Amino acid sequence: MNDRIIKALSGFYYVQTQDGVVECRARGRFRKEGISPLVGDFVRISGNGKSGTVEEILPRRNSFIRPAVANVDLLVLLASCAIPQTEPFLIDRVLAIAGQQGVEPLICVNKNDLEPGASLAGIYERAGFHVIVTSAETGEGMDELRTAISGKLSAFTGNSGVGKSSILNRLCPKLHLAVGEVSEKLGRGRHTTRHIELYALGDDTYVADTPGFSSFDTERMDLVLKEQLAEAFSDFAPYLGKCQFPDCAHLKEPDCAVRAALEQGKIEPTRYDSYRRLYEMAKDIKPWELKERGN
Repeated sequence: MNDRIIKALSGFYYVQTQDGVVECRARGRFRKEGISPLVGDFVRISGNGKSGTVEEILPRRNSFIRPAVANVDLLVLLASCAIPQTEPFLIDRVLAIAGQQGVEPLICVNKNDLEPGASLAGIYERAGFHVIVTSAETGEGMDELRTAISGKLSAFTGNSGVGKSSILNRLCPKLHLAVGEVSEKLGRGRHTTRHIELYALGDDTYVADTPGFSSFDTERMDLVLKEQLAEAFSDFAPYLGKCQFPDCAHLKEPDCAVRAALEQGKIEPTRYDSYRRLYEMAKDIKPWELKERGN
């Protein structure tokens, strides 16, 4: 069993070892090297069994800035058609980041008891994604979700108020996570998760409950380089390499296979609109800027 960080809070890292959880600080050299330990990191530590120091961060398979978690097997993106309604663009941006990192995504359309989520779910089912319609209140979809996350480290994320903590409480009632109310005026939830922590659900299953983000937080999320963006849209894959020009941006170029697929109804219009918006955001990003952000 490798030692793994299961919680980060106020400069302390809580590391799960064979002998229990050890509260650790990180070596100062990590800051000098521009590296920060993340929840989900496998690490080597030193100490007396109760407190210690993170000495080494083992190689990561992937890592995210928001949520700040590493070595994720499954990114569970919660959305809602009820208040707070989730914009497809926010979903698409997170999906693009998951695609860039090579992490399997799962879209969970929650609060189906308050507002049917079939229309939003249909967009992503037709785009080829695994989608589960759920209700933390009634238990709808919980068995399917439990099966999907079994044996994996899953990061649950989504805009505040969509029910991340409620779903985790339903999956594992002993967690007793705080659940916030949704502001009718602002149309978003009040933050109840203040830090990132892994919760063990048994059978080598871990979930990371992460602080929610509103639509105003998207500017701080990872950006994907424009050259990599189309590849991060998995539903574009059948058409890539079939355009007239090898460097086609799939915007205005003639004989573009992606736009032809869009016109034929093979690509969802909201997905293509998100691609255009993300391309505009990413067109001026340079590789060195991503390195500075830790990508």
